[in-house]
Amino acid sequence: MKVAYLSSAYLAPVQYYTKLNAYDEIFVEQHDHYIKQTYRNRCTIAAPDGELALSIPTVKPDTTKCAMKEIRISDHGNWRRLHWNAIESAYNSTPFFEYYKDDFHPFYEKKYEFLADFNEELCRLICGLIDIAPNVQRTAAYKVDFAPHEHDFREAIHPKKEFRLTDPEFTPRPYYQVFEDRHGFLPNLSIIDLLFNMGPESLLLL
Repeated sequence: MKVAYLSSAYLAPVQYYTKLNAYDEIFVEQHDHYIKQTYRNRCTIAAPDGELALSIPTVKPDTTKCAMKEIRISDHGNWRRLHWNAIESAYNSTPFFEYYKDDFHPFYEKKYEFLADFNEELCRLICGLIDIAPNVQRTAAYKVDFAPHEHDFREAIHPKKEFRLTDPEFTPRPYYQVFEDRHGFLPNLSIIDLLFNMGPESLLLL
């Protein structure tokens, strides 16, 4: 049995979903120290002007080392409307945005207290739309030692790390992107880029 450990992630990149599809069991880390500028609270989409990072503001914790499961979402800056407007602007001309938008829009209207809960419910929705059923559970404690069949991707899947170096398993396959004629193919964007462009064929790419 192949087991993968992943960090919690907001609209995680394609690389993340290849693990959800390929591994028999997935543990999503809840006890790691929260780190900014990671996929825990940000995603990258293909906007008309190129790659665009969307970040969820969080409430500043009382201590410098705060577990991911305790991180709360901030209402600062009307981010829900800004994120939804950016997603709509980026993908309203893709083949499948109209088909899926009503599934995603409620996430930008409802207020979630904890970032981990928001990420988890979004991930569950996306897995259902792609038609994968990973065996996912949250960690009970922070794991340090791994058996040979266990694989730690918690920090390997990271917006500032080169996936070609940190994850030899992952080779992005090009697919249709609506702004490809402007920017060329942009690999390893948020899973919604794949879903809105390719729809049911997303599973074939994974």
